[in-house]
Amino acid sequence: MAHTYTQLYTHIVFAVKGRANLISKSWRSNLYQYITGIVKNKSEKLMVIGGVSDHVHILLSTKPDCKMSDLVRDIKANSSRWSNENML
Repeated sequence: MAHTYTQLYTHIVFAVKGRANLISKSWRSNLYQYITGIVKNKSEKLMVIGGVSDHVHILLSTKPDCKMSDLVRDIKANSSRWSNENML
């Protein structure tokens, strides 16, 4: 359709395995920056990111053709790998 405008927002919450308090304040902002980079590389827009020591909240604006399951899988897998290699 010509002149169609779509605006999709998704709130994603994911937790550390076993809800363990592993996301330290000292490197939490680095983790958020890394996740922001993942989202940008997927050509989506991160609106807000935040969380506490055992979980992360992400608000995204996505395109209609975004496969949300693939995006969440990539965010979780890559951020987990990054935190295990760099911070834990």
